Amino acid sequence: MGNQRNLVKTLGLGYVIIFVVANIIGSGVYKKIAPMAAELQSSSWILLAWIVGGIITLFGALSNAEVAGLLADTGGEYVYLKKIYNRFFAFLYGWSLFTIIQTATISSLAYVFAQSLNSIMPIPEIFTSLQHFSIGGVFFPFQDFGVKLVAILLILILTALNISGLKSGAGVSRAILLMVCAGLLLIIVFGLSSSVATPANFMDSGDLISGTVTFSSFFTAMLAAFWAYQGWVSVGFIGGEIKDATRNIPKGIVMGVFVVIAVYLLVNVTYLSLLSIPQLTQVHEAGNQIAAVEAVRSFWGTGGVMFISLLILLTTLGCTNASILTGSRPYYAMARNGLFFSGIKKLNKFNVPSNSLLWQGVWASVLVLSGTFDQLTDMVIFAVFIFYGATTLGVFILRRKMPDAHRPYKVWGYPVVPAIFILFCIGLFVNTIAARPREAVIGLILILSGIPVYFWLKRKYSKQDNETE
Repeated sequence: MGNQRNLVKTLGLGYVIIFVVANIIGSGVYKKIAPMAAELQSSSWILLAWIVGGIITLFGALSNAEVAGLLADTGGEYVYLKKIYNRFFAFLYGWSLFTIIQTATISSLAYVFAQSLNSIMPIPEIFTSLQHFSIGGVFFPFQDFGVKLVAILLILILTALNISGLKSGAGVSRAILLMVCAGLLLIIVFGLSSSVATPANFMDSGDLISGTVTFSSFFTAMLAAFWAYQGWVSVGFIGGEIKDATRNIPKGIVMGVFVVIAVYLLVNVTYLSLLSIPQLTQVHEAGNQIAAVEAVRSFWGTGGVMFISLLILLTTLGCTNASILTGSRPYYAMARNGLFFSGIKKLNKFNVPSNSLLWQGVWASVLVLSGTFDQLTDMVIFAVFIFYGATTLGVFILRRKMPDAHRPYKVWGYPVVPAIFILFCIGLFVNTIAARPREAVIGLILILSGIPVYFWLKRKYSKQDNETE
């Protein structure tokens, strides 16, 4: 087939780091400290949750980097799991990406973008007569429909941008990320130096030994931290478009995660110095408030609210764009292996998987109409850590299966670092079932719904050439 198009390797290490950071820094840095405060009731424990969450994320990133260095290709985790385990388990991961992990991430970010826009420029309500219409008494698709419609429009516009070519999408991510980092730096500098700041709010470590926080509540609070750290693995999805991927992906992941951990700690210390635990708990209970907005309001007043709202708008725009760009690649890789619908494997004249981008955008738009922000994010974290743990277990499996293979990067602290991360994934899985049963059950149903789809596709495409098998 002479007209068969292939992905083009155009991105260097700098873009890899940008994609890692841009995929991570989204809504969590502004919103998630409030539910953590409500859960833990202690600034010391909140900061510890961010630190532990960052260390565990780094352990996962270091482990993932070894696998990525060995197996880097378009599709990321999907490709790794197919090599480590089998086609069936890899398909379940890709199916989970499509049904919940990546698409719910996109829809959650777009929804926060629309909420921020609404706080700056009120969005008119649409279909108010249908506000109370529900599906099974669970989903209310027309509630806040004006805001939801803006979120859907954002998804479709960014999808169209990325269909027009990879470099344009990557350039948008770089420009937005630079502005976001500058904005966060301003909040840190002016917030910590303001007369409102009270360092005593976060410097009292007595709570750490008082025994008021349980193991389960700490794990539950870390669901919020992990949402804020979520996204670092997505850079592996575009492995086929990265120059010297086996070297640049591991380096980019580790460097990017270090940058994010430092930023998150500084930003959250700033929030805690400006707002007390009762104030943060009140923000969480209000439901329609954002912790970062209230923190900036405390020292910059109304003008500060406009500034932080614009920054949240910009951040969620950048993270939504990065998530859309990277997320569509695993479905493309799956379709090339006969494990997804055949039309998804086609590239357009710009050498990007346009059909994959389109279907991802459509389903993410549907998800905007369902669930609340926190429900969606808890489901994402529950589902994704199942597969993070499986990939990290692959470090041990691949060292046995491919002992002599060239590894551009070997995980630091082996075997302790990957073993700790695997144990943590198991703990998070069990605790989420106990503490957030509804989110866990919905997440499992969406993952397991891929089983009949897999066997249908296997029967349908059994005669096709399943390349790279």
